[in-house]
Amino acid sequence: MPPPPQRPNVLIVGSIALDTVETPREKRENLIGGSATYASFAAAIFSSVGIVGIVGEDFPAQGISLLQARGVDTRGLVIRPGRTFYWHGRYEENMDNRTSLRTELNVFADFDPRLPPGYITAPYVFLANIEPRLQLKVLDQVRAPSFVMADTMDLWIRTAADELDGVIQRVDLLTINESEVRLLTRETTLARAARRLLSRGLNHLLVKKGESGSLLFSRERLLFVPAFPLEEVRDPTGAGDAFAGAFIGSLAARGSRELEDLYTAALSGSSVASFAVESFGADSLAHLTKAIADSRKSQLLSMVHPSFVKQ
Repeated sequence: MPPPPQRPNVLIVGSIALDTVETPREKRENLIGGSATYASFAAAIFSSVGIVGIVGEDFPAQGISLLQARGVDTRGLVIRPGRTFYWHGRYEENMDNRTSLRTELNVFADFDPRLPPGYITAPYVFLANIEPRLQLKVLDQVRAPSFVMADTMDLWIRTAADELDGVIQRVDLLTINESEVRLLTRETTLARAARRLLSRGLNHLLVKKGESGSLLFSRERLLFVPAFPLEEVRDPTGAGDAFAGAFIGSLAARGSRELEDLYTAALSGSSVASFAVESFGADSLAHLTKAIADSRKSQLLSMVHPSFVKQ
């Protein structure tokens, strides 16, 4: 009898892309990118990871080799005839506002996530920013995961509200940015928006605020997660996905979903995201070690809880 398929601790499903990124100072072409790629590199710092995505024949073999060298299980990475999902964007001077100059779905237009046998029992799941109907397909395949985290965007809020609502009702944590949470709930304040989502069955909400950090809402309390202050940002493209990947990877390594563990995971997410924006492309995270990420996480913790402050 053959051995049972190996089970990764973390399952990540999303896009795998080739990016061209322009900033006021540099331009880089055909970078390894995509939400699942950034998240997988980040999560693998802390835990075993299985990635599910689709690429074309033009995707560099080196990209797959880097994932595998990082310990990412690529059985769920499908190669199809055609070209890989491609994105070309230009950032403004503030490195926050950006313009999408060109987007080509290519083989990603036919993405139909099918989980390898060993993936369906992965205890921790991150559904990166893809169509809600695809996220639901993944949720229909996994078996009793311990924790599910999902990302979304304004496009799906506007065009796939019913499917997105179905996703929200089946996940433990939704990660979303400040403008998107207001669009989703039609509330003007984050506190009311969070309360509305938590009342719909969501356990936790992570609201991303860029260089201002993020807010972790739960039914018990609200926690602030700082962003690490950087003197230079070179490529912010995958910051949110790196945050999410490090979050779910760190949480999986801790093996618990208590609020303390969620907050610690969020600090890891903020740490790894800060390294992601210091270089171009998802493979910039390929050699980041846990020790270095944890060192920056400790600095973040000292920002919100300095040792000289007494209770």
